[in-house]
Amino acid sequence: MQNLKIVFMGTPEFAACSLKALIDAGYEIPLVITQPDRKGNRNKMILSPVRQLALDCGIETAQPIRLRRDKELIERLRSVSPDMIVVAAFGQILPRSVLEIPRLGCINVHGSLLPDLRGASPMQGAILKGLDESGVTIMRMEEGLDTGDMISKVRCDIRGKDIVEVSQILADAGSKLLIETIPHIADGTAVYEKQDDSLSSYAKMINKKDGMTDFTGSAEEIERMIRAYLDWPTCYSYLEGLQIKFFRAEALMDQQPDGEPGTISETGKDFYIINCGEGKLKVYEQQLQGKKRMGAGDFMRGHRLNKGDRFTVSEQ
Repeated sequence: MQNLKIVFMGTPEFAACSLKALIDAGYEIPLVITQPDRKGNRNKMILSPVRQLALDCGIETAQPIRLRRDKELIERLRSVSPDMIVVAAFGQILPRSVLEIPRLGCINVHGSLLPDLRGASPMQGAILKGLDESGVTIMRMEEGLDTGDMISKVRCDIRGKDIVEVSQILADAGSKLLIETIPHIADGTAVYEKQDDSLSSYAKMINKKDGMTDFTGSAEEIERMIRAYLDWPTCYSYLEGLQIKFFRAEALMDQQPDGEPGTISETGKDFYIINCGEGKLKVYEQQLQGKKRMGAGDFMRGHRLNKGDRFTVSEQ
């Protein structure tokens, strides 16, 4: 089946893993479509992992701002006449005009066990829900948001993992599943299973403000936020007008708060404990505004913390 012509659409490292698997399997990939490059520090342009891989392999790339409005690119897709379009964390909705192009359909590598956690951030959503298990679903795309028929699944243990770890686990598992599934789609032996909409849930698009915490939630919820948002936007608060980003912590649900949410309950050699709405949060690693990420011990040597000091939701 290596003579199949496949157009790939994706953006982050999760997607790059599937693209590499397709390349290694010998499929013909005439075009890769990914999100536009973005500006980083000092206006340096940052290429998506998918675009970087495509360029390294000499594959043509396109970067539409809005695919559904890019008539020229859609015509280019028609002229390429792919057998299949494979999509993984592309970041844009495909219009019907694109879905109808490949003879074998548009296939999505989705980072959850559908119909649970449809939407833009399924891996973060799994962590926020406190799931011990998630996985990847290969599905046939339709116009609805992740509502198409399921073709294959793989389950993965994500207990206690952060988003960087979960993304790598699911990327590896999903890329292998993709390569196993494509031949069945091509030879007509794939089984398509409709999703039960009554069991569906959605993982919304994440924005910067989602990382803000006032510690009024439970310590367990906040610890999940830290793991889910580790890559971006990170879980953050303010102390004496300076932003603090949290990177590693432990929920102490067996301890009752002894102060208002956000106040320091206790400090130790390499940790400090924050009162939450329920339980307490034991912090081991954070980053002070303008400084490097560091352990709690190093942080407290440069920024003294006392019982009763309070983290707030603003710079005031």
